[in-house]
Amino acid sequence: MKIFNIKLMTLAAIGLVSTLQAQEKQEENLIQYAHPIIGTAKMGHTFPGASSPFGSVQLSPDTDTIPYAVDGHYNPDVYKYCAGYQYEDPTIVGFSHTHFSGTGHSDLGDFLIMPTTGELQLNPGTEDHPENGYRSVFSHENETSEPGYYSVLLDDHNIKAELTATTRTGMHHYTFPKADDAHIILDLTSGIYNYEEKNVWTFLRVENDTLITGFRQTHGWARTRTVYFAMSFSKPFKNYGYQKGDSYVYRGFWGRFDQTHNFPEIAGTKIKAYFDFDTEEGEQIDVKFALSPVSSAGALANMKAEIPDWDFEKTKAQVQHNWNTELNKIKVETLTEEDKINFYTAMYHAFLGPTVYMDVDGQYKGLDMNTHTAEGFTNYTSFSLWDTYRALHPFFNFIQPERNRDMVKSMMAHQEQSVHHMLPIWSHYANENWCMIGYHSASVIADAIVKGNVGFDTEKALEACVATANVTYFDGIGEYIEKGYVPEDKSGASVSKTLEYAYDDWAIAQAAKKLGKQDIYETFSKRAENYKNVYDKSIGFMRPKLSDGTFKKQFDALDTHGQGFIEGNSWNYSLYVPQDPASMITMMGGKEQFTTHLDSLFAMELPDKYFANTEDISREGIIGNYVHGNEPSHHVVYLYNWTNAPWKSNDKIRMILRTMYHKGADGLGGNDDYGQMSAWYIFSSLGFYPVAPGSEDYAVGSPLVKEATVHLENGKVLTVEAQKQSEKNKYVQKVLWNGKAVTKPVVTHSELMKGGKLTFVMGRKPNNKLYQ
Repeated sequence: MKIFNIKLMTLAAIGLVSTLQAQEKQEENLIQYAHPIIGTAKMGHTFPGASSPFGSVQLSPDTDTIPYAVDGHYNPDVYKYCAGYQYEDPTIVGFSHTHFSGTGHSDLGDFLIMPTTGELQLNPGTEDHPENGYRSVFSHENETSEPGYYSVLLDDHNIKAELTATTRTGMHHYTFPKADDAHIILDLTSGIYNYEEKNVWTFLRVENDTLITGFRQTHGWARTRTVYFAMSFSKPFKNYGYQKGDSYVYRGFWGRFDQTHNFPEIAGTKIKAYFDFDTEEGEQIDVKFALSPVSSAGALANMKAEIPDWDFEKTKAQVQHNWNTELNKIKVETLTEEDKINFYTAMYHAFLGPTVYMDVDGQYKGLDMNTHTAEGFTNYTSFSLWDTYRALHPFFNFIQPERNRDMVKSMMAHQEQSVHHMLPIWSHYANENWCMIGYHSASVIADAIVKGNVGFDTEKALEACVATANVTYFDGIGEYIEKGYVPEDKSGASVSKTLEYAYDDWAIAQAAKKLGKQDIYETFSKRAENYKNVYDKSIGFMRPKLSDGTFKKQFDALDTHGQGFIEGNSWNYSLYVPQDPASMITMMGGKEQFTTHLDSLFAMELPDKYFANTEDISREGIIGNYVHGNEPSHHVVYLYNWTNAPWKSNDKIRMILRTMYHKGADGLGGNDDYGQMSAWYIFSSLGFYPVAPGSEDYAVGSPLVKEATVHLENGKVLTVEAQKQSEKNKYVQKVLWNGKAVTKPVVTHSELMKGGKLTFVMGRKPNNKLYQ
């Protein structure tokens, strides 16, 4: 009977794979062009492991566990490991189940698993001496990273590790050598953003010889975060045990441990468990590891719903099919294969988050720490909004409108649960982290309303935006409302805050106008002009202003430190008026003077004194004084469209696409920032960009693709064609929409969503009569 069952399972797996292969014949195999390894070196901060589109589980290798503090002082190496993996590292510590993609802050890294053989060691060891712990040396030659699949050979243990992941469940597939001392370690102390107080409490319960349940509560970037799990083995373990440490042990510094075998359950702050097996040569042991924000019972239900059997190849095939379906929403023909790799890797990174945050039954833990049920929508978390409002959420309105509607509903649920009655700023796992500035949920909601991507209570959403914009005790908003600007002596980064609040106010006004709320429209349209209050006409730059109405006296427009700005200098932020470029240009001296200013931005060289050292991370992603690695500059190259020389954007867009993105592990010129860098690449490759989300308009640029076929969610098809496209033909000669000449450098969202053909005719020389 066992043999018969195995045959049935094998036939079923073959049947599913055959079905998926038949479906793939109707779709182009695009996952071959998406390389998750891109961005894993330097400061891209992406992870190479397995995840489903927008999945709750990101099952990926961690190459080190870095303490937040050393000798009581902040450890700068923490920043390198925001995603847990650095390409140049020679060892893997283990495989954990939660990771941010491309962020500038670290957290997560929950539930690290590591298979080993030989003497049991429950400390991670060090990079210099991996033999003193459970980590292992590895080689990139024996590493494979694909959407939904990761594999690597752990050299020190001669174990091949393979990973895949559904939305809420990770699946490990380990191929062991012959051994009577094989182990699978579960380290509940390990994590990203590591420091002694991170583990508030952990609990582990042995349900039987194949099933473990428990939870982990941490106090990291998110102040109170609880994740529940269910862990199932394909083979019963022969023995098990744990270590419970009284003090955190890191990198070879030994403390005192109590080791207990075959325990029924254990709770504490620093727990590491192990499970022992006898293995034959080439024997495979699988582990299913499901997560839940609510309970271990929820995690177990998620596991049973998503991976009911033990067929790793079937699960992998289904996950990769799901990825291929997502990538096939846009089919491109490109000048080079590297361009195609960059394009589909950007799509892959754009579809990693925000992440689903609820069990299969819709339950999730809310901001109020109570259990809620998402009624009629998918609840999402991990909103890196200071980054993603600019292009990622507009990209979702374009290509993932249903998901973006659910993200808006998730933001509204957050606001209802907030004691401050505020929409998310930077939130994840039922926590508000208050990271970065602005109230950019308002931009995301306004963009959806203005573009007609609704299906949520629009009036209630507008009320949430207004309420958030009027929380006077938050980050200088009170002074901003009272004075028309944020005073630098009251709140740092005051100019950046003033400018970004003004943009968000404009976005709120546009939503109000769409909904016929004239009083809100007038109030927030007036607030949207507050950018004028921090412009110093005498020097031609935005400048911090003090409470008494005077400008800060000591001021350097090139300096990024203490000058009233965040992740940029005055040169960058003086261009941050995306809601009204025409008025900004007039304010700054007119079109000719502004064009010269833009030219200088890309051509100038910053002196070394503006960097802390030659290895300063702020050097990443810089062209002249244009900082592509920091989001406030992402719209800047498209500002040429409001001058008399719109063609001047063409070669610069191509330059940014070529220099800030390539197919190597270090192929991102800065943090991907949860898909924002990638969304910029996708839009710009297609030839248009949302300069001001909250508007129907896209600024027209210069495409990189030869042709793109966009399968819109409404069933329509948009074709982008670049005639005479070549490496040298980077200048647009004319633009056609359905064969009719486009006379302004603008296409609208509503036009594109009807389907049709957007044609660019390319040439080697600039067309200085473009759009005239």
